[in-house]
Amino acid sequence: MSSLPEFTITHFFNAPRHTVWQAWTDPKQVAQWFGPKGSSCDMLKHELKVGGIVHSRIAMQGAPVMYGKFTFTEITPESRLAWKHSFSDEGGVALTRHPFVPLWPLELLTTVTFMDEGQGTHVVLTWVPSNAKPEEIEVFREAIPGMNQGWGGSFEQLDEYLAKTKAA
Repeated sequence: MSSLPEFTITHFFNAPRHTVWQAWTDPKQVAQWFGPKGSSCDMLKHELKVGGIVHSRIAMQGAPVMYGKFTFTEITPESRLAWKHSFSDEGGVALTRHPFVPLWPLELLTTVTFMDEGQGTHVVLTWVPSNAKPEEIEVFREAIPGMNQGWGGSFEQLDEYLAKTKAA
């Protein structure tokens, strides 16, 4: 059996690690940048603790509203976040399928590391399917090239948000 596919994206943010960490962990800040470009995000629940839940709502013009449910599995302050990443129902209870990709894995393991790099912060995000069926793993594997665009867009929005807060 082949190993699980892994998606990894790295990005340099021109802001201190503490500032970038806050942008990833303060629900008011996360709502300012998280999600695909052109979307709006509402943090409906945000419990920054191991076992804590993040329940979010993402809306985009011309697309169905999407709800996400993340369950934190690891929090090492200003260094590392890990969570189980899923789509959910509106109440944040049941896991649901990706609204556009029915065979998308129900759950992804997400790991984000934060490292000092000069005056800025180097972030590495990794996604790996969890408890996925072979056909879901293959759909994930085939989608990896497009994930750079999706996460890249979110990172661009975070760059813009950090620049605005720095200028304020």
